[in-house]
Amino acid sequence: MPDRRGYRRPPPWWPKGEPFPPPWQGGWGRRRFRRRVGIVFALFILLTFFVSGFILKLLGGGFRPGERGGGLPVVPVPILILGIVVVALLAGRLVRRMAAPIGDVMEAADRVAGGDYGARVQSRGPEEVRRLAQSFNQMAERLQANEQQRRTLLADVAHELRTPLSVIRGTVEGMLDGLYPADESHLGPVLEETAVMARLLDDLQTLSTAEAGMLRLHREAVEPATLAQDAVAAFAAGAAGAGVALGWRAAPGVPELEVDPVRIGEVLANLLANAVRHTPAGGSVDVTVEPAGTGARFTVADTGQGIDPKDLPHVFDRFMKSADSGGVGLGLAIAKSLVEAHGGSITAESRPGRGTTMRFVLPADRATT
Repeated sequence: MPDRRGYRRPPPWWPKGEPFPPPWQGGWGRRRFRRRVGIVFALFILLTFFVSGFILKLLGGGFRPGERGGGLPVVPVPILILGIVVVALLAGRLVRRMAAPIGDVMEAADRVAGGDYGARVQSRGPEEVRRLAQSFNQMAERLQANEQQRRTLLADVAHELRTPLSVIRGTVEGMLDGLYPADESHLGPVLEETAVMARLLDDLQTLSTAEAGMLRLHREAVEPATLAQDAVAAFAAGAAGAGVALGWRAAPGVPELEVDPVRIGEVLANLLANAVRHTPAGGSVDVTVEPAGTGARFTVADTGQGIDPKDLPHVFDRFMKSADSGGVGLGLAIAKSLVEAHGGSITAESRPGRGTTMRFVLPADRATT
């Protein structure tokens, strides 16, 4: 049976040996916090009345003449008691107004610590408390999004590895059973599938390292035009074989960049590979380099089939690919991470049937390492 947070069994990341579900604290933390705040306010009120009475007695004001300067207060006792009750009620209301929202945050934090990333807090109370609730909700949303991305990534990786593993297993089992000879025609596909798996793992490592901000960049001063020229030269033969015209041009005044030429070459290679693949024979792919502020802007435009409008906002997501794509859907995600690792930005524009335009801008300095 699931517990009150909806969990039937521990998630894959749950530490071994830890009880699941974790002990539910309920609202005890919130009630205890309210009680403590209430006690503090009550002591403060009592202290205020004692100090006020003591000061009035010392000053000799507000008291009836009596023996040795003492006596009963001028204010009747019932009115004094009523005032104390009113002040206590106001203080209790203030306690509830401040303590209740903070108690909600404490209870929601317990739920998040227990794995319930859907916990949210209602924004109420004073401005500072509302800001605390809003910050907590933003944190919980990020944790929930990260958890969903982690689960999606694991599912996608498992899916992409299943096909090559099936080919390798089937071929090897056939050889062991004597169905296939261990010759080049049967070992070749096994080697190709291992290369696919190795490339997938390399791409995942590059992507995770770049997204974590731990990618080491070997920067050097390079001309942007040289980067574009080298990338176009690498795809010239393949584009010609597919009947696609491939060209490039560089505008005057493009500043020199201090970047990792290998990584930026990977970005251009990913963009050109997609452009050539999705451009039919007779179409064209153009690479343009031009100034952009103090940096440079690279543009890869094709006359291919374009991207579906509903898929356009997700083209840089991991494992996002079209039905006729030959990759695993990591190319553009890696390109985005590499560009951002250099302190730049990348965008995509497309209209179905009219081609796609990819642009990325790189700063001239090395403010981001």
